[in-house]
Amino acid sequence: MSSSPVAQRLFRTVGASPAAERVAGAQEALYRPLLDWAVRSPLHTDRLGHSVHPPLTDVTLGCWFGASVLDALGGPGGQRSAALLVASGLVASGPTAIAGAGDWATMSGSDRRIGAVHALGTDVATFFFVGSLVARLRGRHATGARLAVAGHVAMAGAGLLGGHLALVRGTANRSAPDVRGTGSTPT
Repeated sequence: MSSSPVAQRLFRTVGASPAAERVAGAQEALYRPLLDWAVRSPLHTDRLGHSVHPPLTDVTLGCWFGASVLDALGGPGGQRSAALLVASGLVASGPTAIAGAGDWATMSGSDRRIGAVHALGTDVATFFFVGSLVARLRGRHATGARLAVAGHVAMAGAGLLGGHLALVRGTANRSAPDVRGTGSTPT
């Protein structure tokens, strides 16, 4: 099943965007020491045959989604658990980001630009979830819940780009390194 023409146009636009290239350059300059370390870290491995970044996202997103379910259905009794899940998702986002950074550091061309916008979106989402946790810890649960929803929206856009990279472009594949990061796979 192929993706929609709208999604394909989005991926092509981001992949060819000079603005996305500027985002990539800024991230590379800002995170250079982290990127060098991430490529050598145990979180950037070929032992599984694929990147560990996609499965790690499930932990982060699962915690944050669980918090929002508790926000919607848990009532006042679920507030503490929702805050704990937001905090757990933030802790899990560290290794998830490092694994993704290691993958991104090996990309080039349109994959690099799409990955940069993906990373920017995940950074925005993470900041919303930091704000959500701070609000919750200050007793402003409703504000925390609203910030979590904003984080989910940002993460949905970022995840769309990340999923395209991993599943369509093959950047998460470690068994065929010749397709990783070349930007040559058709979109």
